Amino acid sequence: MELGNISQPVYGPSPVAPGSSTLGLVGMVHGFLQLVQPNALPTALCCLLFFLSQLLLYELGFLVCVAIGLLFIILVPLVGCCFCCCRC
Repeated sequence: MELGNISQPVYGPSPVAPGSSTLGLVGMVHGFLQLVQPNALPTALCCLLFFLSQLLLYELGFLVCVAIGLLFIILVPLVGCCFCCCRC
């Protein structure tokens, strides 16, 4: 099976919105990603502790979103149970 003349893919410096009718949605997603993860991925591996602190700083936005999500997953059923059982 011959693949022929397949060129290498060309990657741009940043994501480009697709040419469709979802430009508002794409803009909203890119805005959220820039808000959650504004820092570049750390590439220096000189010291493991420094790398881990930089990696945590890089993932800080996602960690905050996960913490808020877990808080809602725990608190909403608990408050609902209290309202149903107590009916004060």
